[in-house]
Amino acid sequence: MEVEQIPLHGESMRMAIVARIQNSMIRRDVNGDPIDCHDGCLRFFAGRFYLYGSRYEATDGFNFGNRYVVYSSTDLVRWTPHGLLLEHAPPGVYYRPYVIYNARTRKYVLWYNWYPKLWEGQFASAVSDSPCGPFEVLHEKIQLRGEAPGDHNLFVDDDGTGYVVYTDIKGLGQDRHAMSVERLAADYLTSTCEGSDAIDHRVEAPAMFKRNGLYYVVFGQTCCFCPEGADARVFVSEHPLGPYRRVGDINRDETGKIIIPGQQTDIAIVPTTNGDAYLWMADLWGSRADGVKGHDLQYWSAPLEFEADGSIRRLRRADAFDLHLSA
Repeated sequence: MEVEQIPLHGESMRMAIVARIQNSMIRRDVNGDPIDCHDGCLRFFAGRFYLYGSRYEATDGFNFGNRYVVYSSTDLVRWTPHGLLLEHAPPGVYYRPYVIYNARTRKYVLWYNWYPKLWEGQFASAVSDSPCGPFEVLHEKIQLRGEAPGDHNLFVDDDGTGYVVYTDIKGLGQDRHAMSVERLAADYLTSTCEGSDAIDHRVEAPAMFKRNGLYYVVFGQTCCFCPEGADARVFVSEHPLGPYRRVGDINRDETGKIIIPGQQTDIAIVPTTNGDAYLWMADLWGSRADGVKGHDLQYWSAPLEFEADGSIRRLRRADAFDLHLSA
């Protein structure tokens, strides 16, 4: 039994869902099929979790067969498939779908990077009235300060302002694969091109969040589909557009060795009975036992542990752990 309900003592006698998160086996949906959902994000919208990602099936990941899919769950264990996010996408190679909700427009906004031709990438945005889609593409090529956008992620601040954190493959400054943050337009569909300085270079796969007044940007070295995994460098700032300062690396041990052999895809915020938990998520490329890329495992960390100064303790490998979710 991977999910159980326990009573929480208190005035309301609320119930808690105890979900066992498994990292040593492939996740399956309610139909028993493997969940092929990679390099995306986990979001919590209106009492339900949504897992967005790229479906790779038995490909090498570099062809026109990639598609975006979404699954939903109330307990992080039993997942219902909802099919494709984009029903009529133009031909291209698709990676890394990220979704946020715009409270002003009451729309769910999808950003993704796609390549009409490798490696000529561009960002696009789409909207839907539902977190499951289908999403309607409104901008096939978004103008940013960077010339060649690569990996990215989205973040919404407490005041409703949206941001995109992304890698510019051709560089921002004097080096390639530069990471920076840009503020989004009010509808989240485009960038204002107001952004930070380059935070670091030769890096990708970012995540951005806010905790206790600090803005966090976390990413690792370039590691496209690499089986050895990447580091996870942590940068913080008092302002979403920086300047950012480095405060550690949560995926290297004291000797500099990679702890979890995966590449970061998201840091998910999960509401629990002890407050918000921050889960580090990474794809374990090359971990499939049957040779099917779409069956590579995805690792979800136990809740990150924060120090008093805002830094984050190193990851510790856990093949399974329990989360106490509010019912």
